[in-house]
Amino acid sequence: MADTGTDTDADTDIVTDADAAAVSRPREKVVVDGLGMRYESDRQTVQALADVNFAVGSGEFVCLVGPSGCGKTTLFRLIAGLETPTTGEVRLDSDPVTGPGTDRGMVFQEYGLFPWRTVEENVAFGLEEQGVDGATREARVDEMIELVGLAGFADAYPKELSGGMKQRVGIARALAVDPELLLMDEPFGSVDAQTRDMLHAELLDVWAETEKTVLFVTHNVEEAVTLADRVVVMAADPGRVREVVPIDLDRPRTRTTPAFAEDVERIRDLIGG
Repeated sequence: MADTGTDTDADTDIVTDADAAAVSRPREKVVVDGLGMRYESDRQTVQALADVNFAVGSGEFVCLVGPSGCGKTTLFRLIAGLETPTTGEVRLDSDPVTGPGTDRGMVFQEYGLFPWRTVEENVAFGLEEQGVDGATREARVDEMIELVGLAGFADAYPKELSGGMKQRVGIARALAVDPELLLMDEPFGSVDAQTRDMLHAELLDVWAETEKTVLFVTHNVEEAVTLADRVVVMAADPGRVREVVPIDLDRPRTRTTPAFAEDVERIRDLIGG
């Protein structure tokens, strides 16, 4: 048992501000370390990314923004393992990413649903690929459909769904395999503003319930400030991290507040700078 006396000698622990900050930070789930990507052809060499460095904590919601041509989608594909970087590496739970894997769930702007499959069958696809048995698969699919608010639509086909509903199916399908990281590449870019606002609220509910780590690519600064714990702001020519901006606003966030507007303006200034 530890000594509970009042002696204050050199063995007394002193907790500094730096120590407290380190304790409060979540452990690193994703590390992007010195990442560079170069494309070469007979005519030219394009340096899409150069020395990109940042980390995403476990359970954190991080958005990635930047001007056109800054390499957001290239970076997304490298983290997903769909391409191999020219230099540097991506690590997930300290393990280098060397290709696609079920530890990363992906949601894209294009819904990517199989039109010949029902909602239930689309959500089940990844589980089928993993060889999950029927009873377990059915229970997991039902859970995911309920989670994204599509109960009652399990037997519907994509052509019978609205854009927002299709994207919910995509999120359910990505989450069904229980990934360590949810990667989302401008997933709400094709829906109207009212639907987008609704999907923001629903996504944050899903994130809070599942405690997943989320990396969300967007060109919409207000969307990033609405969703993120931190925003990684990229610059172009070549693509690189300009600054990582913490968003210290309580959720749910109201876009009409001065604090929200200040964060939006700061990020826009960085993108334009």
